[in-house]
Amino acid sequence: MRVIIYPTKLKGRLKAPASKSLTLRAIAAATLSKGTSIINNASLCGDAMVAINIAKALGTTVAINGDTLTITGNFSAAETSFSVGESGLCMRMFAPIATLLGTPVHITGESSLLQRPMQMIDEALAQSGASCKLMRNTDTVAWRVEGSLKGGKLLIDGHETSQALTGLLMALPLASADSEIYVQNLAGKGYVELTIQLLRQFGVVIQKQHEGYYKIRGGQSYKAKEYFVEGDWSGAAFLLAAAALSGEITIRNLFGNTKQPDSSVLKILTLANAPVSVSEQEVFLRKPQGLLRAFNFDASDSPDLAPPLAALAAHCKGTSTIYGIQRLKIKESNRAEVLQQEFARIGVRIDLTENTMKIHGGTLTVGEEPVYAHNDHRIAMALAVAACSANKPLTIEGAECVSKSYPAFFTDLQKLGVKVIIDD
Repeated sequence: MRVIIYPTKLKGRLKAPASKSLTLRAIAAATLSKGTSIINNASLCGDAMVAINIAKALGTTVAINGDTLTITGNFSAAETSFSVGESGLCMRMFAPIATLLGTPVHITGESSLLQRPMQMIDEALAQSGASCKLMRNTDTVAWRVEGSLKGGKLLIDGHETSQALTGLLMALPLASADSEIYVQNLAGKGYVELTIQLLRQFGVVIQKQHEGYYKIRGGQSYKAKEYFVEGDWSGAAFLLAAAALSGEITIRNLFGNTKQPDSSVLKILTLANAPVSVSEQEVFLRKPQGLLRAFNFDASDSPDLAPPLAALAAHCKGTSTIYGIQRLKIKESNRAEVLQQEFARIGVRIDLTENTMKIHGGTLTVGEEPVYAHNDHRIAMALAVAACSANKPLTIEGAECVSKSYPAFFTDLQKLGVKVIIDD
């Protein structure tokens, strides 16, 4: 899909997209619960639909009514195979859960998952009586999960992602024995807190002794409940950056007391001279009268903020620095290199080192050639945000990938008055 974004002064009021991270975790928790759970304000993005199909494969009944999911848990081997699509979280979360079935399960995924680290799942499961073996390397990638998760003491490395830990925290409470997890070099600490908070709401208790050390009582049970999904700070960050560049916006359903790590975007916007007004459930931001200022940001625990902040930094006066970019290499694309490559097409210089990105701000000079999303939803959205305040319209090729996390992104830009031409 080709999308053309015209420079526009945007203005309006929107509801934030529902959190993909929380929706996926809630679907997994409801799948493991006895009884019927209702998930309100659920995301229906591509990854969420993958999780819904996995839940069905695991014996669960799922009914969709608007943005409400009614999930009746019946965790069983209804099928002995399922697909995780391109969702790294679904793979890392449902693989440990699948070992609770006590029967071999075949998991398939899109080949892009081969570029993302998965070996830590097998390394962790092997310590507790199960395994997750890569079966082949073709157009689709496949794993065979077998054995039975028993609990015990596990030592894992978390420097690349916290998602494997999330899967273990969801599965081990149902193991027969108690567990202790020691995590070295834990990245994404905020997402672990998000998981623990959600599990508590579904009746499962994780004891965090200290950072990187968790005790989990075995033999627990999930309790079905009604759950409301917060707005997604990861997706909202793109809208806030767009408003800081060109206009004003009010975003509803964003909670100031959230555990979502990407709410840290508020601090960066303020540093960039785009102060925001935050009330209990909404955020307001208007483009500042003065120039946007360069900023520094450590993305170690919020790597998904790097793309919208790169778009913001491209318009700031001076050079902005984003540290902790090592995890950008293992997303849907190598985001650091792709941001450097595609922003260079519109006159923005980005310098990269092993762990640092420097964005030299200025005026975007859009030419006749298009830019490319590289099948990465956050790259497509970052380019669209940057284009809102460019010198001329920008054409983005492959923009359909936004459906992975934020299907309504371009529609929402149109609601804010941005001229968007979509060519399917």
